[in-house]
Amino acid sequence: MENHLEQRLYQPQKLLEDLRETDAQHFRTAMKCLLEDKKDHLELEDVVIDLREIRERALQSPGVNRSLFLITLERCFQVLNALECVEILGRVLRWSSGSFIQPDITQRLPQDLREDAFKNLSAVFKELYDQTSAHSQRALYSWMTGVLQTSSNATGDSVSWVSAESLWILGRYMVHLSFEEISKISPIEIGLFISYDNATKQLDTVYDITPELAHAFLERISSSNFDIRNTSTIHRQGALGLLVCFYDDLDFLDAAVAQVLLHQMIKCSHLRGFQASIQKLKANLLDIATENQTLNETLGCLSDAVVGLTCSQLESLSPEAVHNAIPTLNQVSGWAKSQLIILSAKYLAREKVLSFYNVSQMGVLLAGVSTQALYSMDRKDLVQVLRSTVSQHLPDLSPAQQQGVLSKFWQMTEAGDTASALVDIQGVFFKGVSLFDLWREPGFNSTVLKEKELRRSQALFLYELLSKTTRKPDELLRSVVLFSRTGQLVKGVRCSHIEAMSADSFLVHFQYFENNLSLLSPYQVNCLAWKYWKVSRSSMPPFLLATLPARYLASVPASQCVPFLISLGKSQLDFLVLDSHKKNLVLGKVQQCLFQDDAIADEYAVDMLGNLLCHVPAAIIEHGVTPRAWATALLGLRDCADLSPEQKAAVRRRLLEQHGLPQNWTAETTKDLGPFLVLFSGDELSSITTKFPDIFQQTASKMTRTLPPKEFLWAVFESVQNSRDESPSSDPSPGCHGVVIPSSDDILKLAEANACWTPDALLSMEEDTFIRNVELLGMVKGFSQPQLIALKEKAIQVWGMPFYWRQHHVVSLGRIALALNESELEQLDLSSIDTVASLSQQTEWTPGQAKSILQGFLEDSGYTIQDLKSFHLVGLGATLCAMNITELPLIKISEFRVVVAKIGTLLCSTHVLAEFKRKAEVVFGDPTKWTSSILQELGTIAAGLTKEELQMLDKDLMPYFQPSAVKCLPDEIFKELSPEQIASLGPENAAAVTDAQRRQLSMLQRQSLQQALDGAKTRSWLDAPQSASPTRIPSSRSPLGVPICWGLWLGCPLLASVPKALW
Repeated sequence: MENHLEQRLYQPQKLLEDLRETDAQHFRTAMKCLLEDKKDHLELEDVVIDLREIRERALQSPGVNRSLFLITLERCFQVLNALECVEILGRVLRWSSGSFIQPDITQRLPQDLREDAFKNLSAVFKELYDQTSAHSQRALYSWMTGVLQTSSNATGDSVSWVSAESLWILGRYMVHLSFEEISKISPIEIGLFISYDNATKQLDTVYDITPELAHAFLERISSSNFDIRNTSTIHRQGALGLLVCFYDDLDFLDAAVAQVLLHQMIKCSHLRGFQASIQKLKANLLDIATENQTLNETLGCLSDAVVGLTCSQLESLSPEAVHNAIPTLNQVSGWAKSQLIILSAKYLAREKVLSFYNVSQMGVLLAGVSTQALYSMDRKDLVQVLRSTVSQHLPDLSPAQQQGVLSKFWQMTEAGDTASALVDIQGVFFKGVSLFDLWREPGFNSTVLKEKELRRSQALFLYELLSKTTRKPDELLRSVVLFSRTGQLVKGVRCSHIEAMSADSFLVHFQYFENNLSLLSPYQVNCLAWKYWKVSRSSMPPFLLATLPARYLASVPASQCVPFLISLGKSQLDFLVLDSHKKNLVLGKVQQCLFQDDAIADEYAVDMLGNLLCHVPAAIIEHGVTPRAWATALLGLRDCADLSPEQKAAVRRRLLEQHGLPQNWTAETTKDLGPFLVLFSGDELSSITTKFPDIFQQTASKMTRTLPPKEFLWAVFESVQNSRDESPSSDPSPGCHGVVIPSSDDILKLAEANACWTPDALLSMEEDTFIRNVELLGMVKGFSQPQLIALKEKAIQVWGMPFYWRQHHVVSLGRIALALNESELEQLDLSSIDTVASLSQQTEWTPGQAKSILQGFLEDSGYTIQDLKSFHLVGLGATLCAMNITELPLIKISEFRVVVAKIGTLLCSTHVLAEFKRKAEVVFGDPTKWTSSILQELGTIAAGLTKEELQMLDKDLMPYFQPSAVKCLPDEIFKELSPEQIASLGPENAAAVTDAQRRQLSMLQRQSLQQALDGAKTRSWLDAPQSASPTRIPSSRSPLGVPICWGLWLGCPLLASVPKALW
């Protein structure tokens, strides 16, 4: 029976056939097992099967899930009652994240569902709306409206079938109603709908509604007895939902209604697009809301529209007004850093020292408090902050601000009170605790680590510390599993810990490692693979084979290809294999396993590939994916972040073959192919930008992972220009005649495409436009130096010479600050470390500019290098690299030692790193005695080791260099490593070796480097691969966490398909 189940797991099409052919009784049993959560075990004579585990595994298996989906559509509604079938469909679709919902699904859905089953199934489709393609949304809408029209009592074209209840059932799908249908909705029905308690819930989710449709709905709502100008009516639970974002009947609107509308518009940021129009509407409502009143009087009634206030408007506020409005201001999202600086200063204007009370009132405004003010807090107040809900805002602070809090916290902590102090530091904020501070605690309890995030160096130290108190590796890992809910401590498990575990304990706890795979380093995964190979190679998870030398893959027999592909497809190949040559060998094995006749035959093959689809060769994409498999493959390719140019070209050709030129595309096609629009030329996109400008601009706004091609950005730029509402300014600046001047709407819509403005256009920008959008412009990555210079000149026009600029001016500049020359940087007031910290966030400073910033801070603040606190060092950031080697020794060891990890992220010159290394020796002792946690903490500082010190390091420490440190090692130093040290680098560090470093190596050293890249190890217990077959060996009464048989993951539906002879 186990063999039969296992075969069906890897032959899901055969499973589908079995379920089609089985009789009604067995089919009912199978579906019931899948449906009934209460039944956890099934007894078949002397065999007890865990149904709960089986159900979970079955629904997570890609091919089995698809087969269950198809058979449910085909047979379930004929055998079981409709409600049960809808519940099964819901489960399967949720596990698939909606990927099974294709346009043809509606042809298989019953048209005569009972009302309760129809409502439940509609609810499933509404839940998966965002994961459903535009074509499928349209098809499902047609199916839903078909059922609703059939059941309605409407007769004739003049009477609408759309009732209050049908709108409630449609939910998000109401955005697909035509204008004609909306205009025919009865005022009574629309009034009834808007009065429903859950109408707001429905209207709050129509994120993709267009202005035209919203206005049509608003018009029908106005025709009912719903009074939109009645403050109590529209205030009722925000009855209009997202429709309020398009309310534009502003004539004769009074201030009270405007304020209520602004309050309701706080949700408008959830809309897909149209943000420029919404900002304009908010600005108009803001003007009405403050009519005949001062900004001081109305500040607390303006909701998140206050984000649209300029810095000069915020500066005009009185401290009293900010105090009174703090319940609103402290919850608003979207503040720029410059605004936070002004508001927090206003709020604290009457406070000499920060207290817990006033900090607790600030909410999001806390990020605007100066680092010095945070450092000056009384420790008791600071402890209260750390223990209270205020701590949720600490991750929003800059690194300098966070260090200011931590340094004051540790400064007042008694030597013996470190343990209780560590308890007070929560979540991600704990990552700021230095390795030195952890050293201060001689004893440590793993319970302290609950809910805390760790740097790898912290985890290495803490795991090693705990291992000394818990001598048995098995018990140590068990305690870690129990007490570290976030799994963070797994980062500190070393290869020696893994190797010391007993076989049984390793197998029991392997699931813990697998569940936290994203927290492990490639080296740790490689260690797990070797351990598994040693203790139970026959049951080894196949994805681990990819981390071993390529020859181990060759021993995977054809019979085990499917489990190998499924396992590898659920992983991230770029994480498992970093060497391009080895990756090609792995992909060769994938092709050998999957592509018979170089083809991906059907959607089941795509399911099996999973994430491997992103690595399929271009030739296979273009010629090897069958039409049957293409729709499913395209869904997978949409999520690939780094397709090669050849793969992109292949996808483009397939799209043209299937859909024709973009000029012939529909709105649905444009939406569904959104991520692939970057593959087309500007000429090809011109028709799209003309026909569907809103869809095109919304698609472009989502492309934040990578910088789109310049030609695509130009298409976005031209689309925005062509859809401009207003004519160019009638009173352009001198010398700007004939120049198209950027407006606030343009800048907001363009995002990264702002890089297409000419320097002249940027310089000609109106002052108010620059003031309102300087932060947005400062975030554009693609600006050239001439464009940045033009924006800097605009800043000088608006604010005067840099000598007059205040902190919030400098902070708002972002990348524009890079255009400041050394003399202009010297004019800035750099007395605040927060100003300097904002500048140090930029990574493109020249050495001369960095030196000017450093010297400007020292001169303006009055500090000497000896005076610098740890938070100053963090705030200075990369400008520390501008210090000369005579200045670096002056940094106090007591301040340096608590920010070693931060300094270790800097890419300084070899001489500077060597000086930092000397300081590290004072903190951590002789380099020959450094541990894995110290090397990891040091980061690039470890690249300052001399060749003699490097040669003295134990080879087992080599994997604990950070990759950035390996890259920073001078070529002449790197070549002094022994072949054994190089072979022990581990896959990640070996992949970080530069071409220049590689060229300096001897033949033997290069062979060692290749061994490290391959994931090879030299251990006596490693045998040559006799059989890497990842077959699961069935075993009875296996310990928790040990897979018994992959076949038992299938679930009850398979049991029903087992031949009777096996029962």
